[in-house]
Amino acid sequence: MLAVLCKQAGAIGDLVVEDVPSPRAGPDEVVVSVKACGVNFPDVLLVQGKYQVRPELPFSPGVEFAGIVKEVGKGVTRVTPGSRVCGSVPYGAFAEEVTAPAAGIVTVPDGVDLNVAAGVTITYGTAYHALVDRANLQRDETLLVLGAAGGVGLAAVELGKLLGARVIAAASSAEKLATCKRFGAGELINYEAEDLRDALKRIGGKAGVNVVFDPVGARFAEPAVRSLGWRGRYLVIGFTGGEIPKIPLNLPLLSERSIVGVYWGAWAARDPEANCANFAKVLEWVQAGRLKPLVSGTFPLARAADALEALAQRRVHGKVVLVTSLQGTD
Repeated sequence: MLAVLCKQAGAIGDLVVEDVPSPRAGPDEVVVSVKACGVNFPDVLLVQGKYQVRPELPFSPGVEFAGIVKEVGKGVTRVTPGSRVCGSVPYGAFAEEVTAPAAGIVTVPDGVDLNVAAGVTITYGTAYHALVDRANLQRDETLLVLGAAGGVGLAAVELGKLLGARVIAAASSAEKLATCKRFGAGELINYEAEDLRDALKRIGGKAGVNVVFDPVGARFAEPAVRSLGWRGRYLVIGFTGGEIPKIPLNLPLLSERSIVGVYWGAWAARDPEANCANFAKVLEWVQAGRLKPLVSGTFPLARAADALEALAQRRVHGKVVLVTSLQGTD
């Protein structure tokens, strides 16, 4: 089978595609013939050697996939060969076949495109866990989403709207904000053209916002925390801005604000049944047309580096996916 390989940590352009042995399913595992795999910011960090997970070289990046079950291991009963499924792994999904624990595999409903299913596992899984499990977002609360046009940000915008929140989308360009508006944002902030704190004072007023969903960090974190109202919740999703912010601890004390960590991958590994239940709900909404995840481009495996570069350079709206056929184009 073909797989994208990282043979040395560093430059994305050094990735290669090579023929490697097909995997076999061990006990409680499945082998999936991959049809599509989502491209995520952790993949960029994995290749650069900057992620908290450091695989032994060489390795294949890729943390989410969708495809057809090829083989099941001993003890697996929830899926059978031929089932349409999606799931996630710590790495290894940028390949024609992948082995994954059966406990984390979810059946893809009829009518849901596998390209779409491949691109929602991480983003919508993270956003749902953050908004529902960690923030307990309530109808009519105000949700601020930073980096709102990216994969996980746009998922938070769309889910927040579906859950009945008033959604404020913050992004770096008018084009990105137009995408956010299409997916349910009621208020828009271009934080490259307007000071974020001033904009939130204008929109949120004295009450402030209830929940901040922040996958960016860097210079936007502190003004976002300062904009939280009474018992507001600041969700720490990630640091695509490149800098881990340092928040003065008097800010959580004021107005009894909470800083809430969201590590979806670790939680999903600890509680795969709850994660599968969350994701089954997301796919149910996708099937019903209540969620319409944006896949803005597809790339063949041979162009994995191009897809990762597009993500690293903030040129992606929603998600891009790799496909194992030769028909994918950006």
